[in-house]
Amino acid sequence: MYKITIDGKELQAEPGSTILQVAIKAGIDIPHFCWHPALSISGNCRMCVVEVEKMPKLQTACSTLVSDGMVVYTNTDKVVKARRGVLEFMLINHPLDCPVCDQAGECKLQDYYLIYGKYESRFREEKLKKRKVVDLGANVILDTERCILCTRCVRFFNEITKTNELGIFNRGDHSEIDTYPGKKLESIYSGNIVDICPVGALTSKDFRFKCRVWFLERTPSICTLCSRGCNIEIHHRQGRIYRIKPRVNMHVNQFWICDEGRYGYKFVNAENRILKPVVKGSSGLVPVEWEVGVIDVFMNLSAIISKYGSGSIAVVASPYLTNEDAYVLMKFAREVINTENFGYLPARRGSYDDFLLRAEKAPNERGLLNMGWKTWGDGAELLREKINNRMIRALYVTGGEGFLSQVKDVSDLLSILDYKVFHMSNREGEVDSINAILPSATFAEKDGTFTNFEGRVQRINRAFGPVGESLPDWKIIKRISMMFGKLFPYEKAEDIFKEISEKVTSYKGIDYLAIGDEGVLTDGI
Repeated sequence: MYKITIDGKELQAEPGSTILQVAIKAGIDIPHFCWHPALSISGNCRMCVVEVEKMPKLQTACSTLVSDGMVVYTNTDKVVKARRGVLEFMLINHPLDCPVCDQAGECKLQDYYLIYGKYESRFREEKLKKRKVVDLGANVILDTERCILCTRCVRFFNEITKTNELGIFNRGDHSEIDTYPGKKLESIYSGNIVDICPVGALTSKDFRFKCRVWFLERTPSICTLCSRGCNIEIHHRQGRIYRIKPRVNMHVNQFWICDEGRYGYKFVNAENRILKPVVKGSSGLVPVEWEVGVIDVFMNLSAIISKYGSGSIAVVASPYLTNEDAYVLMKFAREVINTENFGYLPARRGSYDDFLLRAEKAPNERGLLNMGWKTWGDGAELLREKINNRMIRALYVTGGEGFLSQVKDVSDLLSILDYKVFHMSNREGEVDSINAILPSATFAEKDGTFTNFEGRVQRINRAFGPVGESLPDWKIIKRISMMFGKLFPYEKAEDIFKEISEKVTSYKGIDYLAIGDEGVLTDGI
């Protein structure tokens, strides 16, 4: 290890590290635009210049390797003057449109100007006009006047996705980034260039002009749209999600998320959310109070048990359930209904790649397997056979949207049954043949854990309360179980996980504190 000194503070530094890396690790702020920890060093913005003893000129902290005994100064008059000069050049043609820029409040150019700028501009010529509102593809808008040519976006496509979709064209002050002639951004990771753009040059079509960022609250969570479990932040306000951003976890998704996960939150805000329990009456499905809905489920399931026995009821788990939901559901099947006819419907399969995207499009199939759940088959073939043979007379289904979309000829199958109760967050698919629909909370509205495909247990956190009268799945099950005389003594999701860590081998000794921000690996299935 080397010993170096930055602003009078003696630090340990790994050989091969740069001044900027050592400073960031020590909590010392050195302004920068073009440097990003996951990208190659470009050194083109010159904003990170520092003064180094025994070196005649200012050095870029992002590209200067440390040496033993090095002494660095990050805020001398010489350094401040140089940074002010860099900003002055960047702002020569930069439009003064901060009030209408989506990046306002998150803009490094804005932040650094408030620290190092505040000068009277010496530029008297007319600003160079460039293209605005350039449609780069499905998700990204480019404003070339705001671009400072840091090349982060270009390097992202060259080095991370290796799709080489952006380049720098023209020369001098006419230089600008763009797609290649006749091409559009097609990468499923295109939203990441909006995240890494340090200014307002690249903005998201989805978030554009929706909300000022300083109004948004941020809640750490996990993406639910494939089994990788990318770490995300939910940016929300007043019970509504406005955008999803990646959260750094070097063990899972590094700095990135795919566009499927980034824009797949719309169902949480959708108008087809189920706000109250719904039961079938003489005039069809009608909303009712929870007490009425729970009694309807209890009475009908009790009648099925009385007439055909407990084994005539099948319980279907969803790979979108949290570990806590899945654990309570299994206890419900075994201890309340007293049936061994329980299983899960596997996650639907879809596109995948060698980077982040997984084929299985649900967050917790591994968790269900760890809990001891068995599969009903990709199209619920095993369940279908038992229903057709009249061995199953009633269904208790969680994740009802997935069941309705994945099971072939689902209406015909449901019509054979005497009674069907579904947990659903959104009213989707053919629901007319369902006897009771119980509104379940989404991932943004509850606490819990998922286990990704590698066996890493990770936490989701409630960003806001469930919409309408919807509830986390385990709370719904608890209400119904009480009608059967079985009390589950859980007040919060953490109580359930504490029991899981005592009863389920793969989770022995794990608690919410141990899971932390990065998750923890289980011992396996």
